[in-house]
Formats: sequence, structure tokens, C-alpha cells
Amino acid sequence: MQRHVDEVPPGASLAEKVEWLIQNLWPLDADPPRNNVETAAAIAHATGEDISSTTVWKLRTGRQENPQLKTLTALATFFGVPIGYFGFAGESGPIGEDLTLKALRRDVEQGIIRPEVLRALVDLSPEARWVVDEMILAAAEADRVRHA
Repeated sequence: MQRHVDEVPPGASLAEKVEWLIQNLWPLDADPPRNNVETAAAIAHATGEDISSTTVWKLRTGRQENPQLKTLTALATFFGVPIGYFGFAGESGPIGEDLTLKALRRDVEQGIIRPEVLRALVDLSPEARWVVDEMILAAAEADRVRHA
């Protein structure tokens, strides 16, 4: 599965956080979901918590901003994240940064990102790194627009 890892934006909504988890930290031992039914079934199977496809749809679309604690606990358990990830920006910001690094590490381990690319990035001068940063951000924005 070829994909890129975006950082969870500061102040992200619950819907954005849930979608980020599905896109970036889906467990490797679970088949990628094709829809909300499969997403709910995978979470329910792995956690034992009955979660419906309607609940997943509501969470992903922002129609449910205040889910039950048991739903958040099931999500946190399934994705292997602290429950604080779903909290306020000041609390969840550092967790989101850690999760971005976790997703990047996983992509390196899976061969989606080549380790030599990351090593080369570290070795670049600050000026060259700035150019690469701008190129990556522009490519990510173009990808988001293309998939929107």
C-alpha cells in the first residue's frame, strides 16, 4: 500500500484524528478496510467492543463529536495510541507528533520509505533541507487536492 504520512494538524477535529489513524496506523495484521463496515468489524473483532459501522461513519464525518468513552477506548486500543490522543490540542499535540514518527518508522520498516532517503535528508545542509521541505509540502498538498 503506497501512501504518505501527514502530521496530525494541531487542533485537529475528532473526525480528522480518526481518519488519520485509519490512513496511517491501521494495524499491519489486519486487512485494510474498504468501507466503514469493515472498519467497525475489525475494531470490534480486535477489541471485543461492539462498534457499529454507523458509529464509524459518524466519527469519520464529524457527525459525532462526543462519543462514549468505551468507543474512544476501543479506538485507542485498536490503533495502539494513548486515549489522550483524542483530547484537547494541548494534550494531544505531542501525542500526534509521536504518532507521526511511529507511522514514518513503520513505513521505513515496510519498505514504503527507503532508509537511505531519511539518512540523506539528515546529511543535507540547512539550505538544501529547506528546499526539500518545500518540495515535500508542495507534493503533499498536490496529492491532497488530487484525492479530494
